[in-house]
Amino acid sequence: MQNLTLTWQTSAGASAALYAAAFTVRRGVARRAEGEVRRRRAGAAADVVREAGTLLALFALWQVVGHLSLMGTGHALERAEWIHRTEGELGLPDEASWQRAVVGHPWLVQGANYYYATMHFGVMLVVLLWLFLRHRARYAWVRTTVVATTAVCLLIQFVPVAPPRMLPGNGFVDLAEQYGQSVYGNAVAGVVADQLSAMPSVHVAWCVIAAVAVVSVARGPWRWLMVLHPVVTVWVVVVTANHFWADGLVAVVILLTVYLVQAAVSGWRQREDGERPAAALPGERERSAVRQG
Repeated sequence: MQNLTLTWQTSAGASAALYAAAFTVRRGVARRAEGEVRRRRAGAAADVVREAGTLLALFALWQVVGHLSLMGTGHALERAEWIHRTEGELGLPDEASWQRAVVGHPWLVQGANYYYATMHFGVMLVVLLWLFLRHRARYAWVRTTVVATTAVCLLIQFVPVAPPRMLPGNGFVDLAEQYGQSVYGNAVAGVVADQLSAMPSVHVAWCVIAAVAVVSVARGPWRWLMVLHPVVTVWVVVVTANHFWADGLVAVVILLTVYLVQAAVSGWRQREDGERPAAALPGERERSAVRQG
């Protein structure tokens, strides 16, 4: 499974290469291309490559923060214990019981492990590419949402919290490890560093962003199928014991806050634009001066 995922080193290197390629296309090919249409196409290609580099850079930063969050496994496990205990007190379903329901179905477990490892990044990349190529006016809003939401999640993840699979005493099993599908690297002192950035769940945040983008931008009844992506993702992160319910709930709260802030900023900008006097048309000042004279 390791070959299906990108390490932060690979992501960062690929991001740098894409930025370099975008710069080369923008400065070189686009300027030398003959004809306005070809120049525009070259410029659009450079933009696509640059945005892909931005997403990879964000992905690399997400993984790096996971490594930097290693401040002691004891506290991370204690926080995970507290989350699980508090969820039970609040009456939330026990994630361990959901996992036990799929343990006896190897094909379902392996499918869930693959989905967890690949779909959060793959689906987001496809959605952003679709928006950039087909709905450029809506792209900036969604990209800003991805960046802002991920940034807030990364800040919180500096406080290490272990995932459920690291609590065997609570009834959880590391299914990805059992089936040789773990996406994590070598352990440090018995614990992999980026496993301690479980709270909040970026998987859940990204799948909701992708679904909202498709449902709000696309047309036709088929767009509602995208709602299945967050539904399946939440089920996957729970049954694979990668996240608690609370990890996803906090991610959604962060996302809703980002949406509200974006809406407030957009409203403020619209009011500012509305208060600005319209620029006078050529010759209007002269005609006004003649009328006043």
